[in-house]
Amino acid sequence: MKCSLSKTTFWHKTSSCRIDRRHEAGFTFAEVLAAMIFMAVLLPVVMQGLVLANRASVTAERKRIAAHLANSMLTELIATDQWRQAGSRGNFAPDHELYEWELIQSGWDQDDMQQLTLVVTYPVQGQSRRVQLTTLVDDNQQ
Repeated sequence: MKCSLSKTTFWHKTSSCRIDRRHEAGFTFAEVLAAMIFMAVLLPVVMQGLVLANRASVTAERKRIAAHLANSMLTELIATDQWRQAGSRGNFAPDHELYEWELIQSGWDQDDMQQLTLVVTYPVQGQSRRVQLTTLVDDNQQ
């Protein structure tokens, strides 16, 4: 005896007892395999993008810190007249001991001025990077 409810056809137990499930929802093996292949191709590309974004953010953050430290040190060296000492260099220990600084002096062609360049070097993922700040100071003021 055949009885039909919605899309599934049921056969009563007294006759040849079977359920026709061809129209039930689900994924075929080919669809699952295609989705897995798609993910296998897409996942490495997405991960590489995340790695690059992380590297860019670390580089930007360290550059920002280096510029801030350079500005503070150059201001301090000028305000205290320590820029007149030859071979000024050091690091920003204990807070930023990986950041090193060096003050480079050179004469200025016009007037009695000195050009001061403060170079801050810092590491980013195994590479050395640098930030430079340059200003002019009056050589005659004491």
